[in-house]
Amino acid sequence: MVIKLIIILLLLFILFSLFKALLIMMRADPKAPSMSQYLGRRVLISVLVLLCILIAMAFGWITPNQNPFIKHKQIQTNTATLHLQNANTKQQLEKQNDSQM
Repeated sequence: MVIKLIIILLLLFILFSLFKALLIMMRADPKAPSMSQYLGRRVLISVLVLLCILIAMAFGWITPNQNPFIKHKQIQTNTATLHLQNANTKQQLEKQNDSQM
């Protein structure tokens, strides 16, 4: 549970850094720190989140979802009629309706 809380806090810090970089870009203040500093922090924290998830999975602190899709049981209904064919089976000729001529 603690590892999940750490991951959530790191993700929130990523969002904070992203919006802080956006504010600096919109203000264009020459005295403010550069926008790339905050974007670099965001990339670094993203790598930390990925490593944290991989390490937690390796130690068994978190487990990935083994079945991410819901399995629906398919029921096949028999709508086709059996038609056994052999070498003696002949196709029936179509009947033509005399009224169509």
